[in-house]
Amino acid sequence: MNRERVGMIALGGFALVVALSAGLQARADDANASYLKIAPLEQYLMPDRNAEIALARSAAPDSISHDAEVLVLERHGYETAIKGKNGFVCLVERSWMAPFDDPEFLNPDQRLPLCLNPPAAQTHLPFTVKATALALAGASKTEMFNTLKAAFDNKELPLPARGSMCYMMSKQQYFGRKYGNADPHLMFWFPQSDNMSWGAGLAGSPVFVHQDSPDPITTFVISVGRWSDGTAAQ
Repeated sequence: MNRERVGMIALGGFALVVALSAGLQARADDANASYLKIAPLEQYLMPDRNAEIALARSAAPDSISHDAEVLVLERHGYETAIKGKNGFVCLVERSWMAPFDDPEFLNPDQRLPLCLNPPAAQTHLPFTVKATALALAGASKTEMFNTLKAAFDNKELPLPARGSMCYMMSKQQYFGRKYGNADPHLMFWFPQSDNMSWGAGLAGSPVFVHQDSPDPITTFVISVGRWSDGTAAQ
C-alpha cells in the first residue's frame, strides 16, 4: 500500500473519530442544558384530558384519589375537572415547580402527579397556582423567583398549614432526563425549620430534605415501598 493511500485512510479515520466525538459532546451538552425560558405551551399540555385525570389520580391509592378533586392544566391555568368529596386534590404539576437551580426547571417533559391532603390543598395549592400563572405568562426564571419571593415576604402566599403533605406514588411520574422516575414517596411541608429535628439527610436516614428558595419552606421526603396500585417498588 503506498504512502498516499495510508495517509488517506488515517485522515478518514481521524475525521470519523472527530465526528463521533462531536456527536457525543453535542448529546452531552444537550443532556446538561438548562431550560432558561418556557417552551411553546403545547409542549406542557396533555391533549387527552382523561389521560391527565388518570395520571393525577395515580399519585395516591384509589381509596384516597377516587373521591379527590382533580385539576387539569389548560391554556390559562389549572381548572377543576372533577369535584371532590374528601378534601384531597390531585393534579399533575409541571417543571416550573422544580427548584430554581434544577437543570430540569421548565423542562416540558416533566409530569409530576401528586395528591394533596386537605391542609396542603389550602396552603400548597396557592403556590402552585401562582407559579403556574407566572410561567404561562412567559415570565423569566428571575422574574418568577423575585415575584414568588415577594409574595411569601408580603404574606400573599401562605406558609404550610400544620399536617400539610402529599402523595407521589405514581409509576408514571417523570422528573426529567436527570432523575427519570423517582421512587414512590410522600412529601411533608413545614415552615422553614431545622431539618436535624427529623434526622433528615443523615447517613441511613430514610428522610430526605429540601430547602428550596424562594419559598421559606422545608420539604421532607420519605420513600415508601409500594406504588399507588399496591405493587412493590423495586
